[in-house]
Amino acid sequence: MSGHHRSAASRARILVRRVHLWLGLSLGLLFAVLGLTGSALVFYTGIDAALHPVVEPGRSERSPDLASPVWDRALAAGRARWHDSAGKWTIEVTGRGGTIPARFYPSSGHGHHADRMMVWFSPDGSRIVRAEPWGGYLMSWLYQLHMALLAGDLGGQVVGWSGVAMLLLLVSGIAAWWPRGSWRKAIAFKRDAVPIRRLRDLHKLSGLWSMVLLFVLVATGVLLALPAVTQAFLQPATIPAPKSSDEGGGRVSIVRAFAAAYRALPDGRIVFVDIPGADDAPVRVRLQVPSDPHRRFPGSYVFIDQFSGRVLAVHDVRHAGTGTAVVSWVRTLHDGTVGGLATRILAVLLGFVPTLLLATGVLHWLRRRAAHAI
Repeated sequence: MSGHHRSAASRARILVRRVHLWLGLSLGLLFAVLGLTGSALVFYTGIDAALHPVVEPGRSERSPDLASPVWDRALAAGRARWHDSAGKWTIEVTGRGGTIPARFYPSSGHGHHADRMMVWFSPDGSRIVRAEPWGGYLMSWLYQLHMALLAGDLGGQVVGWSGVAMLLLLVSGIAAWWPRGSWRKAIAFKRDAVPIRRLRDLHKLSGLWSMVLLFVLVATGVLLALPAVTQAFLQPATIPAPKSSDEGGGRVSIVRAFAAAYRALPDGRIVFVDIPGADDAPVRVRLQVPSDPHRRFPGSYVFIDQFSGRVLAVHDVRHAGTGTAVVSWVRTLHDGTVGGLATRILAVLLGFVPTLLLATGVLHWLRRRAAHAI
């Protein structure tokens, strides 16, 4: 290699290292906060249930049948508590027995994620055993911190675009490390070296061994935080938005809606049902079909006329194109549910890596500055 090429390569490496340092110093704390809150959220429903034993399923309690009156009884109990006929209800079918989780979106809300009341009904649906506003208890507060820095839509944008910069931080770290000589030396941890060298090795190796998984976590986080970008980039099929007939009169029961949804997608597993407040909105049943990877937030829906009980539209992820198929994997890759308990534990551990990278990176930088100042 000529001297000119060597000096150009050296200048490029110095520039990459500076970019990595600037990004690390400016984004490191945010990266650490998002990592630690992400770790806590991997098991957030379990942790929340442990903190509030009233919502934990009893061992003897079986999940109510989908033809059980429990579901409509729970909805009636909720409507009796909140006299808001235009408010929307979402009831979760956990399949585990115990309390029935639900969400109430008041009609006075502004359409934000935060404008909702989290509600837990007794196993027989007759009474409310817990009700708290979203963001008003620990795990939901952590969720809002992780998703939007407690700052609503603007915070979500900050998290998303910071995630793009974090991807650049990861790539620049690899580029700054890329060995010019022996690979064996480049991946070694020198235990007997001076402290500043050990810090550098710890920073380098923790980044290297976690790089691919961190990249997946950050990239999927960006796609979740920036839905408009996801829409433009992956172009998933548009979810239908049919209207109920304006017949008025009686509304279909939840049990009847479940039956209609099963007729439309007989191999689906019902996970949520949305009960509309507006007269022209449909009942929406959310199901997991075979090959949809996310157990709790699957992507298939059946829309049912809230007056006639007729199926208005079906959105089946299996027939919605490649973009939709890719999108269906984003959340399960991000929250670690992709491989069950083992990958969720791995996701918890990965959440601590940004803090380790921040601590070792900053300490190494401070020691170098102190050494140069002498």
